[in-house]
Amino acid sequence: MLSPILYIVVPCYNEEEVLPITSKLFLDELNDLISKNKISSKSKILFVNDGSKDKTWEIILNLSKQNEHFTGISQSRNRGHQSTLLAGLTEAKDKCDITISIDCDGQDDISAMEKMVDEYLNGADVVYGVRKSRETDTFFKRSTAQFFYKLLKYLGADVVYNHADYRLVSSKVLEALGEFKEVNLFLRGIFPLIGFKSTCVYYNRSERIAGKSHYPLSKMLSLAFEGITSFSVKPLKLITSIGVFVSIISFIGAIWAVVSHFLGKTIAGWASTTCIVCFLGGIQLVCLGVLGTYIGKIYMEVKQRPRYIISEKTEEKS
Repeated sequence: MLSPILYIVVPCYNEEEVLPITSKLFLDELNDLISKNKISSKSKILFVNDGSKDKTWEIILNLSKQNEHFTGISQSRNRGHQSTLLAGLTEAKDKCDITISIDCDGQDDISAMEKMVDEYLNGADVVYGVRKSRETDTFFKRSTAQFFYKLLKYLGADVVYNHADYRLVSSKVLEALGEFKEVNLFLRGIFPLIGFKSTCVYYNRSERIAGKSHYPLSKMLSLAFEGITSFSVKPLKLITSIGVFVSIISFIGAIWAVVSHFLGKTIAGWASTTCIVCFLGGIQLVCLGVLGTYIGKIYMEVKQRPRYIISEKTEEKS
């Protein structure tokens, strides 16, 4: 059996500080796997520039000139992590047997790639990189992350607990991924939907090697909301349940008001009326917001705009 061709897909956005460090780590791991005959010597490291504003693309160009295992593509503008990752996977699909996607910051354990390749050689088409623990996270981030995964499960989205986007997938799975045409991307929810034989490799996550995180709280919340609304309609069903509940309470309240009136126990009260109006108004606005989110997603899907646009590529070396 021939050794599989591996492409390590690395999304990059303003990574000029950390890229010179982690690129060497990626290359060392690639060469180690090649020396052990676990992957082909034609394997490469594919950097995907997400419209960086610093010297990230210049560094990628220089790396590709220095070593044949480095290659890169650049998006025409910043489009976000999920779009960038999809661009890299799609670019690699017809050139390799397997891909491993990993962030550029060096937080994910690079040595876990060998275990992933071993699982592929044992028959797995998808190998999820899963964190053993969240000890390096702050209490707030750890709590919110755990709540997010549990909420997704409750809402019916099939996601792997404590898995982000560090995973190995075979070219067969990437072919199937090409059938998913949605613009609203949440890849960690799409891959479990695709199916095929899968397993997990567990690793410890470290601190960022250099540079600053590009995933502040606002982006994490946005990604979480994207995942929930892309893979579950339960929020819409929840709105219906809330509507039924409020209607029942309102009906009981109306009966109570009529009975109190005939018993002569009614007292004019501004506060109670205001509270009821504000409560109902708040419920309506929340419901309209959720409905608007789903309608907005439909609007973006109907447009069928390209999910990514590649503006530049490094020169290919055989």
